[in-house]
Amino acid sequence: MLFVAFVVVPLVEIYVLIQVGQVIGAWWTIALLIADSLLGSWLIRREGRRAWMALTSALGSGRMPARELADGALILIGGTLMLTPGFVSDALGLFVIVPLTRPLARRVLTRLVTRHLTIVGGVPGRDARHPGSGPDGPVVRGEVLDED
Repeated sequence: MLFVAFVVVPLVEIYVLIQVGQVIGAWWTIALLIADSLLGSWLIRREGRRAWMALTSALGSGRMPARELADGALILIGGTLMLTPGFVSDALGLFVIVPLTRPLARRVLTRLVTRHLTIVGGVPGRDARHPGSGPDGPVVRGEVLDED
């Protein structure tokens, strides 16, 4: 993953920038990147405000704000991608920020988080889907009685 993040992604961004620059020219490419950044900052501010209001509303009503927290995380990730120069990262950032496509991005984020949190309590060998199994054999559930 680190190889992809630090080597492949920048190479793809440079390739796309060169291709766009050859088609529309260098100055138009720079102008498009600046306009893209301005649009992204406006969108991040607007959607961030909406996510914050939804979070405070959920907390005020006593409801667990799972969706609102996921939306906030996606807007933060999208904002980071929008600040990174390049068209590919901007397209991915827009995908996770725009309210129309964010539910799909939220499902992907939920799957990733669920897959990485299948280990209970950070103990290898203890699978959340099979709570009776553990690294030292079967687990016996019981209740502790304090006889004071």
